[in-house]
Amino acid sequence: MQSAIDNSATGSAPEAASIGDSLLRELKDLPGPRGLPIFGNALRFKPSRAHLIFEAWARQYGAFYKVKIGPRHLVVVSDHKLVASALRDRPDGFSRTMRLEQVWTEMGLPPGVFGANGETWRRQRRMVMASFDPVHVKNYFPSLQKVADRLGQRWQKAADRGATIDLQSDLMRFTVDAIAGLAFGASVNTLESDEDRIQQHLDKIFPLLFKRIFTPLPWHRWLPSAKDRALQRSIPEVMAAVNGFVAQARARMQDSPSLRDAPGNLLEAMIAAADQPGSGMDDVQVAGNVLTMLLAGEDTTANTLAWMLHLLWQNPLALQAATDEVRRVCVRDQPLTLEQLGRLDFVEACAHETMRLKPVAPQLGLEALRETVLGDVRLPKGTVVITLMRVDSVNDVHMPDARSFLPQRWLAESRTDTGEGHTTGTSTGNQTASSPKRVSMPFGAGPRICPGRYLALLEIKMAMATLLNRFDIAFVGTRDGHEPTELMAFTMTPVGLQMRLQARR
Repeated sequence: MQSAIDNSATGSAPEAASIGDSLLRELKDLPGPRGLPIFGNALRFKPSRAHLIFEAWARQYGAFYKVKIGPRHLVVVSDHKLVASALRDRPDGFSRTMRLEQVWTEMGLPPGVFGANGETWRRQRRMVMASFDPVHVKNYFPSLQKVADRLGQRWQKAADRGATIDLQSDLMRFTVDAIAGLAFGASVNTLESDEDRIQQHLDKIFPLLFKRIFTPLPWHRWLPSAKDRALQRSIPEVMAAVNGFVAQARARMQDSPSLRDAPGNLLEAMIAAADQPGSGMDDVQVAGNVLTMLLAGEDTTANTLAWMLHLLWQNPLALQAATDEVRRVCVRDQPLTLEQLGRLDFVEACAHETMRLKPVAPQLGLEALRETVLGDVRLPKGTVVITLMRVDSVNDVHMPDARSFLPQRWLAESRTDTGEGHTTGTSTGNQTASSPKRVSMPFGAGPRICPGRYLALLEIKMAMATLLNRFDIAFVGTRDGHEPTELMAFTMTPVGLQMRLQARR
């Protein structure tokens, strides 16, 4: 019976009937926290702790439960097999939520591949994937080298002064500068100038976007807060910068037509793809994806790096192993090369282990586009499903010592990637459900798997190699010595992490 249910995980209504209606549960049959009239569970729900609340309820009510936030009903799923099934059933069975698309549009943001659905998503995906081709990314590598060197110089000054580094702030600067250079050919230099105008404006968008998605009533329309008013001022500034990047790229391509065949950055590649006959894309969609790259490229990579440094500091043997690998592979006082980064297997394993324990996207929202069946539950069309990405990842049922930071678990298997967020093959020739690569899906899965995952890992390894090749870490932690708070603001951010460095002995 269980195999039949698992096989029906992404079935439509006719497929659901094939396993027998009597085996299916309806939404009314699901357990969940008791709510109040009108408000539902909203009074117990805080968006800044959304993932922690959902995870706690999963431990209490199981892998499939229901929640009501004001007028909206949600279904929450934490079983990794069902999560993977739902993610693979995109874009036909599930889409991004209409709520996300509504809030994004209301904020005045142009459509991008992150929030797009249906045919619009398909067209944009083709354009974005063309720009993220690994061959193109390798061509942009010199830009990343320059930004990494600026990061090293900034940290050298801090080490010379014995200064404490605001880890999150510096890593955000690194990722903003890196994505601006790699993606847009723009010289944004917040690491050296301390002018973080773009970053300050960007940092206002995701937190309020996430808050408005989960707020029962649109209070910002009637009683805008200081943060709402600041956002209204920031979005025109951000869009002016984004439109400027697009205009500059078009001017370069006008002056050098050869850039259409050999683009110098991701934006030029997107424009070349958008200008192909029948693409259905124009500069509005291009601008939307420039904004998506800025937002996603800044938050996700910077947060992963911050969590990674925190976990390495908490695990000295892993930190020493990562340091030894970097210093064995890389040449001191010489620029890092793409070939060297490709040999940092343990550092990459540390990144994967970090994303398993501290995924920056611990929950993903989906919406059913048709009546469908997930597991043994019938979902009506329009059902909003919150998929939890971490519950099974830290459960000993699925892997040994699941809550411990053990990067070596990622080295025990082959790295064959199927392209859908899963891998095949292990050192013994068998791939089981307990494989961390099957349970942990930090980049999503299926057709909408993150197109920037290769670039993200490249940036992570570049930053870590710069750090460990030039410095010894003296401290990573919070001012009060407590664990950093997991703050949910669309991505999961560590609050208050600091770092002190010493020049490499």
